[in-house]
Amino acid sequence: MSKEIKVPAVGESITEVTVGQWFKNDGDQVQMDEVLCELESDKATFELPAEATGILRIKAQEGDTLEIGAVICSIDEDGIPSESKEESKEKTADSPAPSSGPSKTGEVKEMVVPTVGESITEVTLANWLKEEGEYVALDEIIAEVDSDKATFELPAEASGILRHVAAEGDTLEIGGLICKIEVTDGEPEAAAEPETETGSGKESAPASGNTNYATGHASPAASKILSEKGISPESVSGSGKDGRITKEDAQNAKKPAPAPAASSSKPASPAEAAPALGSRNERREKMSSLRKTVAKRLVSVKNETAMLTTFNEVNMKPIMDLRSKYKEKFKEKHGVGLGFMSFFTKAVCVALQEWPAVNAKIDGNEMVFNDYCDISIAVSAPKGLVVPVIRNAETLSFDEIEKEVVRLATKARDNKLSIDEMTGGTFTLTNGGIFGSMMSTPIINAPQSAILGMHNIVQRPMAVDGEVVILPMMYLALSYDHRIIDGRESVSFLVRVKQLLEEPERLLFGV
Repeated sequence: MSKEIKVPAVGESITEVTVGQWFKNDGDQVQMDEVLCELESDKATFELPAEATGILRIKAQEGDTLEIGAVICSIDEDGIPSESKEESKEKTADSPAPSSGPSKTGEVKEMVVPTVGESITEVTLANWLKEEGEYVALDEIIAEVDSDKATFELPAEASGILRHVAAEGDTLEIGGLICKIEVTDGEPEAAAEPETETGSGKESAPASGNTNYATGHASPAASKILSEKGISPESVSGSGKDGRITKEDAQNAKKPAPAPAASSSKPASPAEAAPALGSRNERREKMSSLRKTVAKRLVSVKNETAMLTTFNEVNMKPIMDLRSKYKEKFKEKHGVGLGFMSFFTKAVCVALQEWPAVNAKIDGNEMVFNDYCDISIAVSAPKGLVVPVIRNAETLSFDEIEKEVVRLATKARDNKLSIDEMTGGTFTLTNGGIFGSMMSTPIINAPQSAILGMHNIVQRPMAVDGEVVILPMMYLALSYDHRIIDGRESVSFLVRVKQLLEEPERLLFGV
């Protein structure tokens, strides 16, 4: 009797697979549940187990693309020699009863991408923390998911065997299927690994007599890592079951040093003797979801807004003198340093309330004016630029603004900002001066209509009352959407900010 093996259903959105690699040859004898080949979809790689014991008859070759349900091979159960059948029966009879491990309940828990924020419609699977086929416990973190705002951890919604549906780097919509968990009744026992004594210690290694198709074979994740490193799987020893190369083995693998050239008495030619002119290596890194989204939005803003930039300069000496006089007392009382950001935030809030168009946005055919000031602060985080928001900044005191800036900046650098902390700003401040920028044209943070760029403070000779005086000066740049903000409003807004910064006592008296 011949048993036909068909391509199994591996995911709702997957309609076809490609035969990646056969581990058995046509005509080989295979055992029940022995892995025959790898199947690759546009989401992940799957192993195809034998559904019977017998002689393998291959129907599809490596590289063939098959639809779900198509016949990939067959197993001739009648082709087993009688001796082999008897041996198989004897092995089955002699083999000890399986330990009381977990048993599958038949229930399959489908995990979908959860809702992570009102404005987020899709996420990117950053990396799997658990391998395909691995046992996971309820609420155990199994993957990291990137949105254009932050990174989230995905906990398991059941205990059981994990089956990947989406692959690392895939972009999924909210509610899209990301994985399945075959629910089990218990936790598997730790598999005993063969050990060999060496000296006073022990090290685990697969017994030489137990080598099979898996020995030296890299898992899909490990194969990808080795390929990126340019390392051959043959040069890596596997620590997984039956010597399989795991993801950890691939991550720890190092490219072997080239063998030294054999010595020769023959003198080298000038071309051979010429030394290499330094390293010419190249390194490629995949763009993160955050980086790709930021890039897409910045290009969109340039293409979809009538963006202009107006400049002015500010004498920072009054603020610097004020800080020098009160910074120690300020820190002693409030427990936070007195920086420039609180002065700029307060000045901007006053100017926004006097020129409301700069604090507005376009929504379709309507203009939305905000009676509050939610100030976005651009922060350079490890994964890219993020813009947390100081809510109702117009109502906050200097120390409250400084504390909020420190809190948000710390969370940004630790990648712990929530979605709520990064949405809803009405105006943005960005400080390129901390990196040494003297002048720039910042890009608007959509859907806002304006952004103020701060720059470095430079000692420059200035004409004051007919005399040349050396003053600490800073250039300010206001980029704005000319569709909603006219030139008069943009220039007047920036002049008002300059006035408040050069005469900071105005901030105290509200004039």
